[in-house]
Amino acid sequence: MAAVIARVAPDILILTGVDFDHEERTLAALNARLEAAGHGFAHRFTARPNSGMATGLDLDGDGRRGGAGDAQGFGRYAGEGGMAVLSRYPIGDVRDLSGLIWAEQAWATLPERDGAPFPSAEALAVQRLSSVAHWVVPVQVGEQWLTLLAFHATPPVFDGPEDRNGKRNHDEIVLWRKLLDGHLGEVPEPPLAVIGDANLDPVDGEGIKTAITGLLADDRLQDPKPMSEGARAAADADHRGDPALDTVDWPDGAPGNLRVDYVLPSADLTVTGAGVFWPAPDQSGSDLAARASRHRLVWVDLRL
Repeated sequence: MAAVIARVAPDILILTGVDFDHEERTLAALNARLEAAGHGFAHRFTARPNSGMATGLDLDGDGRRGGAGDAQGFGRYAGEGGMAVLSRYPIGDVRDLSGLIWAEQAWATLPERDGAPFPSAEALAVQRLSSVAHWVVPVQVGEQWLTLLAFHATPPVFDGPEDRNGKRNHDEIVLWRKLLDGHLGEVPEPPLAVIGDANLDPVDGEGIKTAITGLLADDRLQDPKPMSEGARAAADADHRGDPALDTVDWPDGAPGNLRVDYVLPSADLTVTGAGVFWPAPDQSGSDLAARASRHRLVWVDLRL
């Protein structure tokens, strides 16, 4: 992973699936590894994620308490699978939206079973919307600020007919449009960029597609459509969308390769380049990309 990051050499990087610890030793050790690979970051931010945050309630409706699915976001221990921002530019005061209660949002699409709240009214009263985190991260680039709307949404699968995860995934993505509409307090000013793992493809796979198609079509944002030759080469036979846009290489037996990771700059920004580090099998770096993660590194070059 460090070799991939050093090769792409981003100025600002969002990482998901990074365990959180109170003293940030994991992130410090990770940055030290990146420095050794030739591309460290002077500025870093992380905060406790909802993943692994115990509630003492049955949140997944399996009739038991204390399991990984009963945390605010799926996790076997506190801080599992968190998120981090690494930057070569200073990071300002971060606004953390991860504490928003799902049921308290007027626009929420809440799960039900047989007409009753699922798994219970008691559970929904404490259930946070963010499965991992939603952060508003200002980064100072020279004399200008770029605001990152960073997040990691739950996969819209692994549930039952109540579609709890599917509806939560939908609302985690819709949150950004609601923020820009002024429904969640102060509206971030452009230039900005929505960035992170939405866990939702606009065409293929499971999930409520209107969430991501609405975000992609929002005229306040632009979709640079990062592509790669590796994704095109790895396309499944029944792929309906453009396979070159895929960002994750799921193993055999999973729902096929999908586009789930996004960088969507605001419409006022000038995009000078975009891509996904996923070389074709006969290209240099193909083995690095495969070993680093199932998810491939999505990059966008911007002129402020």
